[in-house]
Amino acid sequence: MLKTIRNIPWKIVGYACLGLVAVVGVGMLMGLVNKKDATQVCSSMKVMVEGKETFIDQHDISTLIKSQFGRVVGRPLKDIPVERIEKALSQLPYVASAEIFMDMDGVLQVAVEQREVVLRVINRHGQEYYIDTKGAKIPVTLKYVPHVLVANGNIAEGYKKALDTIQTQVVKDLVSIVDYVKNDELWSNQIVQLYVNEQRDIEIVPRVGTQQLVLGNAENLEGKLSRIEVFYKNILPRVGTDAYERINVKYADQIICERKGTWRLDSLQTKMN
Repeated sequence: MLKTIRNIPWKIVGYACLGLVAVVGVGMLMGLVNKKDATQVCSSMKVMVEGKETFIDQHDISTLIKSQFGRVVGRPLKDIPVERIEKALSQLPYVASAEIFMDMDGVLQVAVEQREVVLRVINRHGQEYYIDTKGAKIPVTLKYVPHVLVANGNIAEGYKKALDTIQTQVVKDLVSIVDYVKNDELWSNQIVQLYVNEQRDIEIVPRVGTQQLVLGNAENLEGKLSRIEVFYKNILPRVGTDAYERINVKYADQIICERKGTWRLDSLQTKMN
């Protein structure tokens, strides 16, 4: 009998007992936490609005929550429809995501991430809308005007409802151009507007110079923009700023310069090597 007792692995038994005590302790703690959560009252609400845009602010979020769900401060956590509030905030056209949680002090934390827009479109009927980084349409508001490029002219695509995705190739090309030049120091500063002409070719409205710069579409942007740089560096200094009215780089490996006014020179077409 004594030998049997000695053979019992007491160390393992001890670890097992400690594990059992820990499990029981965690269970009791979770039960206390759940009981506290069920009775915890919201002491205050903190709203955080993140993102580079300012379409909405803390006051807008607080007002929406109060108008749709009533006052949350002073209410038990179990009576606050957190998921419904999150869904309502996420459906706002300027909101990319929304998260709500209650901290240990009873503060209702509301975190909202705003959408970021990249382009403002004015179609041929005068209808306006923004396009965000995900390709969704965002309504224009008088409250806030973001500093983004504007595209106008012969653009057929309009705006029906918030968060519709862009459909036409012209608008997709406009967004592609913006995405391409936004990190380019030269072109992000030189391009002040995009214009779609009657032939549905995209033109650049430059900050410096009066020439119309025709890109055509968004294909091979690197090559097209490099050819415009060739015009500025090699051709413009020789002929002067009043020589050409339109610079067309839509065709592969070509710079087509159309004469201006009463100039007696034929249109210049330079074949790139």
